[in-house]
Amino acid sequence: MLGAFAKLARFAVASLCLVAAPAFAQTSVADFYRGKTIRILIGFGPGGSSAFYGEILARYMGRHLPGNPSFIAQHMPGAGGLTVANYIAQRSPRDGTEFAITSRTAAFEPQRGNKNAAFDPLKLNWIGNANVENSTCISWHTSPVKKLSDLLVHEFIVGGTGADTLAIAMPKMLNKLVETKFKLVTGYPISTDILLAIERGELNGFCGLGWTFLKLRKAEWLAEKKVNVLFQMAMDKHPDLPDVPLIQEIAKNSDDRQIIELLLAPQEMGRPFFAPQDVPAERVAALRDAFAKTLADPDYLRDAEKSGIEVQYTSGEAVHAILTKAYASSPAAVKRSIDLLQD
Repeated sequence: MLGAFAKLARFAVASLCLVAAPAFAQTSVADFYRGKTIRILIGFGPGGSSAFYGEILARYMGRHLPGNPSFIAQHMPGAGGLTVANYIAQRSPRDGTEFAITSRTAAFEPQRGNKNAAFDPLKLNWIGNANVENSTCISWHTSPVKKLSDLLVHEFIVGGTGADTLAIAMPKMLNKLVETKFKLVTGYPISTDILLAIERGELNGFCGLGWTFLKLRKAEWLAEKKVNVLFQMAMDKHPDLPDVPLIQEIAKNSDDRQIIELLLAPQEMGRPFFAPQDVPAERVAALRDAFAKTLADPDYLRDAEKSGIEVQYTSGEAVHAILTKAYASSPAAVKRSIDLLQD
């Protein structure tokens, strides 16, 4: 009888522990974050889309993280978003008080052999993603390039923030795959500088502009027919652009299409936020949960709409899965894609 009672007592204690464990973890997280300031580092300068995603998140995420810490957004531009990624991986504190947003392509640079990408994306803690990106390639109305096929005939000068961004990598690859005639200019600090260069006549167009950014923040360009949308860079067409071709459609064969789609994989994680490796698991879980709740916060969504950014939540776990799949690509496909991106 006593043995049965002891077993029942042990079962009751174990059950209480199971119930108490999540509550204890939440209390522990709240105690850690209470009174602290969390830094969201933005891998680009002020004024671009990445800046808006980071700055608006900083205004509201403290509501949803246990302990209600303060948030600030700080800019750390450089190397097309790699500077901030390297900092997070190498020097950021491993305690959950800093995380960052960088370019959608940065996490794929180690796979492509970029020696400036000194981090392992599969070891980082991905907090979540705020947008599934449909990038467009646009031409200014004075350019002889009016549609996709014109790129095979006329020189087309485009700009990018770095040699490893989609805006430069995709044209570089297309020049080799299908003999387009892109001329590439790198080194612009942010995307808005590229748009100004187009208006000044320095560039013919830009092959890395998000459709949402274009339609909301440059609506007059569309209304006044100042630009042509040549193609989309995404896995699927945007509902607004059913008649604008996907760039995959220019591929000559299935192997070429596979290579283009490997380059497009980052589009599924258009605005990724990530923390360093080795952050305590309960804090990573809390950051992911707070991120998800923030992206559903009506005040955040109103602010995002006013700023002209489109919000499409993807979990941190899903972002990690996208990267895991990409990094499992065959060595032959990866090597060919790397070769095509070489100068």
